[in-house]
Amino acid sequence: MSKFKYRRDQTLSIKLGNLRAFIEKHDILNNINYTLQFLHKLSQVKILVLAITWNFLHSSPFLLSCGKVMIASFTSNLVLRFTLLMMMRIRPTVFLLVFSFFIVSPSEGDNSTHCSQYCRGRRVNRYLPSPFGFTAGCGVQLNCSEKGDIKIGEFQVQNVTADYILVNIPPKCNRPIEDLRQVNGDNYALSWRNGFLLQNCTSPSNDCVLPYSLVENRFQLQDCESKGDNISCYSEAYSGSEIMDFNNLRSTNCKVLFTSIAVDLSNSSRNNSAVSLEFQTLELQWWLRGQCQCTNNTICKEFSLPDGATGFRCSCKDGFAGDGFASGGGCRKVSRCNPSKYMSGRCGGTTRVGVLVAGVIAGASLMAILALICYFIRRRTTSLKHQTSARRLISEAAGGSSVPFFPYKEIERATNGFTEKQRLGTGAYGTVYAGKLHNDEWVAIKKIRHRDTDGIEQVMNEIKLLSSVSHPNLVRLLGCCIEKGEQILVYEFMPNGTLSQHLQRERGKGLPWTIRLTIATETAHAIAHLHSAMNPPIYHRDIKSSNILLDCNFNSKVADFGLSRLGMTNDSHISTAPQGTPGYVDPQYHQNYHLSDKSDVYSFGVVLIEIITALKVVDFSRGHSEINLAALAIDRIGKGRVEEIVDPFLELHRDAWTLTSILKVAELAFRCLAFHRDMRPSMMEVADELEQIRLSGWAPMEENICMGSSVSSCSSMYAGSEKSLGGTTTKKAGIGSQRLMVPHRTPECLSAMEEVQDSSPVSVQDPWFSEHSSPSTNSLLGNGAR
Repeated sequence: MSKFKYRRDQTLSIKLGNLRAFIEKHDILNNINYTLQFLHKLSQVKILVLAITWNFLHSSPFLLSCGKVMIASFTSNLVLRFTLLMMMRIRPTVFLLVFSFFIVSPSEGDNSTHCSQYCRGRRVNRYLPSPFGFTAGCGVQLNCSEKGDIKIGEFQVQNVTADYILVNIPPKCNRPIEDLRQVNGDNYALSWRNGFLLQNCTSPSNDCVLPYSLVENRFQLQDCESKGDNISCYSEAYSGSEIMDFNNLRSTNCKVLFTSIAVDLSNSSRNNSAVSLEFQTLELQWWLRGQCQCTNNTICKEFSLPDGATGFRCSCKDGFAGDGFASGGGCRKVSRCNPSKYMSGRCGGTTRVGVLVAGVIAGASLMAILALICYFIRRRTTSLKHQTSARRLISEAAGGSSVPFFPYKEIERATNGFTEKQRLGTGAYGTVYAGKLHNDEWVAIKKIRHRDTDGIEQVMNEIKLLSSVSHPNLVRLLGCCIEKGEQILVYEFMPNGTLSQHLQRERGKGLPWTIRLTIATETAHAIAHLHSAMNPPIYHRDIKSSNILLDCNFNSKVADFGLSRLGMTNDSHISTAPQGTPGYVDPQYHQNYHLSDKSDVYSFGVVLIEIITALKVVDFSRGHSEINLAALAIDRIGKGRVEEIVDPFLELHRDAWTLTSILKVAELAFRCLAFHRDMRPSMMEVADELEQIRLSGWAPMEENICMGSSVSSCSSMYAGSEKSLGGTTTKKAGIGSQRLMVPHRTPECLSAMEEVQDSSPVSVQDPWFSEHSSPSTNSLLGNGAR
């Protein structure tokens, strides 16, 4: 009997709580006020009508007898309305309480306290699920600001879900670590998935589960007057408890908490290719104290609390919705049925659309099946013949090298069906996608466009050339795919984009001079290798900044050999139709169609000018005589006015070596841009001169910079002075607050990806998209997403 009474009391308590929540949600108090005022006005009108009617009824005894009955009914109605009006004048809430008493009368044992979703008399800016609220009767009590922002202590709540609470913690230079006590309450505490950036630690932690190189390269202390060697990263590995031990955090003896990172890193995902980071965010676990008190169709998760007590959290099973708590709304089944779709008007049976479609399909299904069978048999036969022929051609093109063949299904799965989300760019001969193979390796996938015979020629040419050369600064071909009539090339992945993107500030805030000089030197060595180490030599024919890719360490990789040609060992040049990108093409080659190694030298000279100036190669916004960057540079260098075109970011006069080295590179570029090819140096000479310039200023301290993409929020900028931290280089920088995807290629190479759109695997020949910009600024690595 007592058990039955307990269930009845619990049910009544739940209904009363639901009623109160419904009244608050729909603002019933105000509605009652408006209703009673309307009744008051209506009663005044009825009294006037009654007076007129009474005089009319006295004209006939029959009408008088009927009128008395009507007046009696009207009078009783008027008395009731007058009573309601008087209750409104006393206080509308009195009426509401009496009304609630008649609807549901709580049992003697009901001591439930009201939980309000209102804070400071107003609704907050975000919906809060049960058991969250702003009064003492709520399972998890929160606070709010005058603007309606939800808060825990001084920290603003970003989101509240059935699994966690996200709290914003902006960077702050002098925040004591004890401030975190505000987010360790009776019903919530720090989650183990948090990572912290601390300062002035006497016992720093060495087992931070965050990628240390990410913390090192992504974070800077802006306006904090703090050196990088004061920064310490702290996090806890998962030990079976969802709650972080605050005492362990305090044991680091750190004085200042700079910011936090919420990390979605479970045991099952540590070996995966990516982790999810939420910068400037704290993740809190929440619970109700006591043993599990959940309704049916729920999952109860138990917690061992820091004070030794137990807690629990309820969540509904699949197919059910609600909070799951016995003291809340419980779980209700979610109906996925739409009765209007069925012939009977009720769920179940045959739908109306189904009846019509079934009649059409029944008549044509047999013929369609037979036609499809014939089509697929014919297609399969043709595809097998094409694959056999293509494999033979590729094997002949590769010579003695073995080129791996990827199944089309794997390529399609790696790119999610060649979705627009993973498209990196489109060029004249195809589209490049970012892809992730079954072994979690990120690759660049170039899908050749079915335009004409140039497509298969491009494939064969690149396979022939890339399979015959091997150099650390030439992009590697990983394989190809020729199934289903497609020509697809698979390259190694270049996470830091192209040189053009960094020079044009499409990625990052700028490259320091030492990195630009290193990129130029490595690129020159790669081209010199094609010219001198190969027999016959290989002429690239499309040297430009958008074809110079950068890996995670900003090492250069020359890409896009689709236009490359083999030179003749007994001739100084070969004849071919002029191709390439406007602004980079050798003017003499454009006149006589004579291709030689000096054509690549000219194009590389334009790249050197780009490195020095960071200007567009072709820009119609400049003066008529300065549209072409090569012409502009030749004029300024020839007149000894190099300083007018040097990129201000390089700080030309910061030291003697910077000034001297930039002038030497400008003079070298001037010789590369000579109109007569005989006056130009060879690529081997160019590479040697650049190497000497680079080594002349070599110092142990290496300039580093954080290169972010448009989706990443890394905003670091070369500041001119760096300090060593743990044997690596760090500098001052700000902290972004966007969610990042970090590919785990190697522990030393962790580059930011945001939906892979801003990554940079490989380039293709670019069409000229704009009338006011150089084709190099419309690289496939950037124009597809912008």
